[in-house]
Amino acid sequence: MSSSSAPASGEASKQFALGLVLATVGAIAFSGKAIIVKLAYRHGVDAVTLIMYRMLFALPIFLAMAWWGTYRQGAQRPSPLSRRDWLGILGLGFSGYYLASFLDFAGLAYISASLERLILYLNPTLVLLLGRVLYGKAISWRQLAGMAVSYSGVLLVFGHEIQLQGGQAAWGTLLVFLSAVSYALYLVYSGEMVRRIGSLRLVGLATSVACLCCLLQFVLLRPMSAAVVAPEVLWLSVLNATLCTAVPVLIVMMAIERIGASLTAQTGMVGPMSTILMGVLILGEPFTAWVAVGSVLVLAGIFIFTRSGRG
Repeated sequence: MSSSSAPASGEASKQFALGLVLATVGAIAFSGKAIIVKLAYRHGVDAVTLIMYRMLFALPIFLAMAWWGTYRQGAQRPSPLSRRDWLGILGLGFSGYYLASFLDFAGLAYISASLERLILYLNPTLVLLLGRVLYGKAISWRQLAGMAVSYSGVLLVFGHEIQLQGGQAAWGTLLVFLSAVSYALYLVYSGEMVRRIGSLRLVGLATSVACLCCLLQFVLLRPMSAAVVAPEVLWLSVLNATLCTAVPVLIVMMAIERIGASLTAQTGMVGPMSTILMGVLILGEPFTAWVAVGSVLVLAGIFIFTRSGRG
């Protein structure tokens, strides 16, 4: 009995370790998006054009994800989508991926990658607040304490950055915060649809809708001559669409299968730290005591928040 249980235990340990590695790599890959956007801005491109190229290169990958989620996920033939399903997909794609992405890209033109990542990391608190407003869900005192610690950390970094950049930092912070709110709305409303049509199918279809919105936005707001950009912008957009968008989605899903959503989310705390580190090494952003203390407060607050949510 012991000899048969040992291999099983060893395999479980390997899967757990692989899950932690996948969650870590996924968090770092996601956090690299801000660095790539900041690098692309150095070549004179604007947010509308930059997000168009990102979504243009990502569209084939998302369509493939939607196809796989529809025809290869599970043994049974998937049920056709109703009119209500399509309206939900359109709404979630617009809010969760198009609007959230565009506001994030626009905000990164005015604030550092470090501050952007700390703001986006407040997302779990926004989901809870929206749940309170929309559904009357209760909020514990420990959750409120965690939120207070996290928001004080963001305000600390924001206060330091606004001293350096003035009103531009305030505008950029507002745009990124609205991006986080938009994505939180997606998370709040997507739960029922995930259970009904499947996570991979929903993500693939919703992100494909967002890609089409970004392409349409470019056609309506920019002349076609604006599509002529520096070669560096094209390569950075390909990198953003693959390694920082589509690939992390798949990696994180694989991690959740092995270690669960809760531990995957906790491992994601490496994301803000990796963004700050890459910002310093690649972008030359200053690493000050304000950024260090603010980051510690944000991470500590989210840790308290998530732990109290399970208690």
